[in-house]
Order: sequence, then structure tokens, then C-alpha cells
Amino acid sequence: MSTEFVIGIDLGGSSAKAVLAKADGEVLAKANVAFDPAVPMGWLEAVRTALRSLQEDPRAKYAPMGLSAPGLAAVDGRSIAFMPGRLAGLEGLDWTTALGAKQAVPVLNDAHAALLAEVWVGAARGCRNVAMLTLGTGVGGAAMVDGHLLRGAIGRAGHFGHMSLDPRLPADICGSPGSLEFCMGNYSIGERSGNAFATTHDLIDAYNLGDQRAAEIWLASVDALARGLTSIINVIDPEVILLGGGIARAGASLFGPLEARLRPIEWAAGGHQVPLKPATLGEYAGAIGAAHNALQQAAANILQSQNKTLHSNLQYSHG
Repeated sequence: MSTEFVIGIDLGGSSAKAVLAKADGEVLAKANVAFDPAVPMGWLEAVRTALRSLQEDPRAKYAPMGLSAPGLAAVDGRSIAFMPGRLAGLEGLDWTTALGAKQAVPVLNDAHAALLAEVWVGAARGCRNVAMLTLGTGVGGAAMVDGHLLRGAIGRAGHFGHMSLDPRLPADICGSPGSLEFCMGNYSIGERSGNAFATTHDLIDAYNLGDQRAAEIWLASVDALARGLTSIINVIDPEVILLGGGIARAGASLFGPLEARLRPIEWAAGGHQVPLKPATLGEYAGAIGAAHNALQQAAANILQSQNKTLHSNLQYSHG
């Protein structure tokens, strides 16, 4: 096995993305294979197809590989242990076996992988304390503290979208009443707007055109996000907060009012304010993060093997 090149795969809701990258994070090749979520296990064939397309490159022959997917990764890092409601068959699937890999394929939650990617070669490059939220259909999240990706006892760490902000509001899919995900996620926009808007993008467009009702709904969402962020700041003390996902592409329509609502309630000790930045790696962030995770695991395995060899040689020399 070589650590000069690495493969990362990201399984999404309707496509599998993969990258072949160098050890410094430079992406050399990409693959994106769509699948129909209604076709049983169609996602598995999409992953295999994406992988095969990259393996046509001779540089990929001995490259380690890693994978990211939605859900909670198993403690042993070989599968997704918990992902109810979609991608039937994903739970418990051993990806090392499924991909016929000669070396173990480490598996990460997709948001965790995206954060690793942004720290490796993206908007948080070089940082050791980072919070990241992805704003889309729901609200995903991940955190790094003192250089360590937070995973928790069963993989729930960093799921900021499920923090409860208002007990008077409906519960989300995890049972959290009035969660950040409910207040900001696209899935609830019809309920939050009285069906006035079909998508959050429609809402933001109307807000930008000066629609008063749209402004009330959008700014209430942004206010909830600000309250969530100030809690995250107080809990993990990040150097930077990254915002990604489709809603974050609203740019100034998000970051402007968010700054205005966050700064008055942020605990800015000594005048320090945590910068808010857009994530930069886009739809391939999960694949790049999965590649980085695989690279780290491969390096650890090589070091472990070298230590065992050294230990054996020492025992032999003293035998």
C-alpha cells in the first residue's frame, strides 16, 4: 500500500462522488455517479462504478481508500451503524468487504468528513478548533477541538442541527423540540411559512426583493441560527465557524443579517469575535475528507507495522 495517492468516496442521497488525490490534498481526478434512491441498493452500484472509474488511473492501483456517508459511523469505523429512513441496506454494511478492498476502508459520517476536508485544504486550513454547519434540507454539523475530530460515544458529536432552541415548536426527526434544523432547514419551510414558500431559496429571493412577510420568516430563521452559534461558541470555543450547504450559498443575504444578530449575543471575551466563513470545497468536500481520513489511517497502520518490526528485531537481538 502506498500513501502517495489516496481515494475518497462520498455517498449522498442521490449520487456517489469520488476523488483521487495526492497526499498533499491536490485532487487529480473526480467521479460523480447518480442513482435512483427508489432502486434497492442502487447506491452501492453507484459507489462501485465511481470507484472503478478512478481505478482506471494507474496511480490509484495501490492507493488506500476511505468513505463517507450519512448516519452514525460504527465505533470500529468499518460501517454506518445507524441511518434510519433512507438508503436501505446501508446500516451495518462492511465497506471493506463490499468494495473488495485489500486494506480496511475507514468510514466516516459525511459532515465529519466535510470538516476534515475544510481543515485539510479548505477554508479552515491549519486550524485546530473549528465548528462547521451545513445548511440544506436539514442542518448537519461537525466539530474539531484541539486538532481532534469530535465523534463521541456513538458518533453523535457535532450534530448541531438537533440542538433544541424553542420547546414550543415541533420536534425534529431526532425528537428535539424546536431544533436548529427545524428553524433553518429547508424541509420545514412550508410549515414555517404557512406554505407561502416552497423552498428556502424562494424565501431568500423574496426577501431580497423586499417582501415583508419573507423578511419576517427569513430573519427569524437567521436569529435562530445566531442563537445556536453563540451556544456552540461557548461550548467548544472555535477559532472559526464554517457554514456550508445550499442555503449558505445565499452569501450576503445570510452572512449580513447573521453577523448583525450574532455579535450582540456572542461572548466576545477580550473583544475576540469568532469569524464566520463560507465553506469552500462544495459538493466534493465529503469525498476529500474521506480521502484524508484514509490517508491518516494508512499512515497509522504503517507506523504500527514499523513499531512491531522494531520490537521483534529488538527481541531477536536480545534473544
